[in-house]
Formats: sequence, structure tokens, C-alpha cells
Amino acid sequence: MGDVLIVTVIQDADVRKGPGRPIFTDTQRAENVASLSMVDYVSIVDDSVPFNCVKRLKPDIFAKGREHKANDNQIRNKIYAEEKELYFGLSKIMETSGFSITSSKIINSLIDIYPEHIKTYLREFSKIYPFAYIKERLDSLKGYKVLIIGDGIVDEYCHCETMGKSPKSDVIVNKFLSTEVFAGGAFAIANHVSGLCDHVHLVSVLGLEDTREDFVKNSLRPNIKSTFFYRDDAPTIIKRRYINTRNTKIFEVNYINDTSISEHLENQMTEFLAKIIKDYDLVLVSDFGHGLITKRLIGFIGAHANSLAVNTQTNGANAGLNLITKYDRTSFICLDGYEARLATQLKYEDFEDVAVSLMQMVDTERLIITTGGAGSLCISRNGSINRTPAFATKVIDVIGAGDAFFSYAAPCFAAEMPVPLVSFISNAVGAIAVAIIGNKKPVEKYEVLEFIQNVLQ
Repeated sequence: MGDVLIVTVIQDADVRKGPGRPIFTDTQRAENVASLSMVDYVSIVDDSVPFNCVKRLKPDIFAKGREHKANDNQIRNKIYAEEKELYFGLSKIMETSGFSITSSKIINSLIDIYPEHIKTYLREFSKIYPFAYIKERLDSLKGYKVLIIGDGIVDEYCHCETMGKSPKSDVIVNKFLSTEVFAGGAFAIANHVSGLCDHVHLVSVLGLEDTREDFVKNSLRPNIKSTFFYRDDAPTIIKRRYINTRNTKIFEVNYINDTSISEHLENQMTEFLAKIIKDYDLVLVSDFGHGLITKRLIGFIGAHANSLAVNTQTNGANAGLNLITKYDRTSFICLDGYEARLATQLKYEDFEDVAVSLMQMVDTERLIITTGGAGSLCISRNGSINRTPAFATKVIDVIGAGDAFFSYAAPCFAAEMPVPLVSFISNAVGAIAVAIIGNKKPVEKYEVLEFIQNVLQ
């Protein structure tokens, strides 16, 4: 088809096909491809922007394998329709013929990615919930209308290299390398949900001292409708984290006014929500304890939402004073283990005891507690408890993983999916999210389906 063949290999950080992936490093994969006589050039590429390598190379022919066809549909629906000219120019797009061989069954049979108890869980789960059924249920969320209310955050990652200790003071000196900026908090949650549901409306507050409004709007996906209110006594929340070359946070600086919004702003938001809240199947509240979600708003949302899902976060800025117990009525609550322990004041008890105690303190249909490497625990109003193991094998950054988990679990519960299925899907989402730096990109539905298909084979 051409005179020169260039093959691209996706870098390790962008491979999220399943647990333990990639099996071989990007360098090993590139060297393997380079050994083929018909290959002229090999490049390891960053896939955070799909097909960006094609845009730069401008080939006459862009060839793709058949196995990627279904998985690329969501990307293609957006990029091919809206930006085909930008990314592909005059390139002719070809799909290879022949048959494709999935490596997942081979890998799963030859390599012990998971311990025996997780493999047993997956075998039993697949008998009850086959992949086709899971895909059908996730696809059914497309028409759901979701209203997201919460603290939007601009996440700045300042990457540094440690140079050494200062000889004159007890200070570690770091060399600045680069900065990355992501849309976090409620902004990130809206992006996650928009991959599942076509109708997403985000309501949040920006600060007039430094709005970052253009950045925020440009970071939101096209099917998100946004309504912003403005406080004149603060910037839009910015969390600047300094990260060393081992991806460990050195320290963090917050640009924030975490006092409650003014009564005037509260009135504006309440009047606006009164006009629209009943139009949505699900109201999802992302409460970081940074002053947006007041007691009055909590009462109003709880009284008028058709279905209400809430996550209250504990972080360095709210010092553990943002507890779920301030919510009177919810349909679904999602917390991490530490947040659940703070709410119940149970420091050492088993998480089942924590969950039972917390259910007696709140009025909700279901509560999920995420417990890191131990997976998640879900308790229902009738007292039944479901435990689901964690599926993550590669942890790069846990920031934002809980938001991704919550973003998938809430619509799934609103659609009345079975508890074991919701927990399984959400844990798969969490496994993908911890392999992404911060909120660099949302967890895509096709990534979740690919991950699930691979672990169930």
C-alpha cells in the first residue's frame, strides 16, 4: 500500500487495556516491531490525544487493525466527524483484513495477574453477569439526564527533580521541570459522567479574582451544559501540587476561600435549581467542603431531587470537618474508608461494622465505602452487604480515582442495576483511574468495557 512503513507503539503510561498491562515495556514492544524486515521506522507515542501522531506524520495511508474497530467507535464518532480534517488531512484510512487474535486469553491463562481468590471471584461473577449483559446495561445509560452540583477545582501539577538538601537550612531543594493543568473536582466528574450519559448539566461556582473560566470551559466535553455562578471574594479553586520524579507529592498550595458562599449567591443558585432540578433523572453532588454546598442548599437539593447521589470528601483544606452526616436524605452515598471512619468515629473496627453504624446515622438507600487495595464494600438499606475485590495492578496516582468511581456508580444505581454489578463496574473504573495522572483524562466507557472483557476472559 505504500513505500515506507512507520509503526507506532503506545507508551506504557497510556496502555489501560486491563490488569498488569502492558506485559512488555514500550521499548521491548518497539524493538520487537523494529526487528520485522518490512518496518522502516518505529516510534513510541503519547496516546493521551488519540491519533495525534497521525496529525504530525501526515501519512498517505493510515492503517488500523480490525480488533480496534469497535473500541475506537466513541473516539471516531467525535474525532472523525468533528476533526477528521485536522487529524487526518488527506490521509486515506484503511482497516486491515484477515482475523485478529486477542492476547487476553493467552495472558490470563499463562500469567498470574491476580491471586486465586480474585480469579475465583471473576469466574463466578462472569457466570451471572456475562460481558454482553454488562455492555447492554452501560449502553442503557446513554439517555439519562444528570445534574452535577459541586466544587470545581483546577489541578496544577508542578513536576520537579530533587537536587539535594540546602547546606544552610533544613530545606530540600528541587529543580522545576514542567507544569500540567487539569480540570478536577466537579469538572472532572462531569467529564467522566458525560462519557456514559449524553445529557449532563454542571452547576458550579467560579471566583472572580482568578476565574480560569476559559480553561474550564475548554476542558469540559461538548455534551456538558455548564452554568456558573461567581463569587467576588475568591479565585476559582486552584490546587497546586509539587511532584517529584517518583510521582510523589512533595507539598501542595491551595488558592481558595473556603468560607460559605454569600446569602445572595445562595439565593441565586436556589432560584435557578428550582427551575430545572425536576428535569433530571439523577442529581449528583460533589461536596469537597470548600464553601459551595451550604446547609440551605443541602436541604433544598434533598427535598427536590428525583434521585440524589452524594460524595463528601475529606481533604487537607477542610481538615475532616466535611462529614456525610450533614445530609438528611440521599439515594446513594460514596465515601472512602477514612471519610467513613471520621463520620462514625470508629477508628479500628472492621469496615462492615463501620458501614452498619453509618447506615444508622444517614437516610440512604445504598452506601459504598472504597477501601483501597481491599476493594469496596456496599451496604443496602435492608442490611445486605456486598464486597468486591480491587482490580488495580498498576497504581500511578490515586488522586481523582474516587471521583471516577463515584461518577460511574451513581448513574448505575440510578438505573437500578444490581449491587454486585455496580460494584464490579465501579472497581474496574477505579483500576483504570489509578493508572492515570490526576485528572489528565476521563475514564472512557470503551476503556471500561475493554478492561471488563479482558478480566472476564
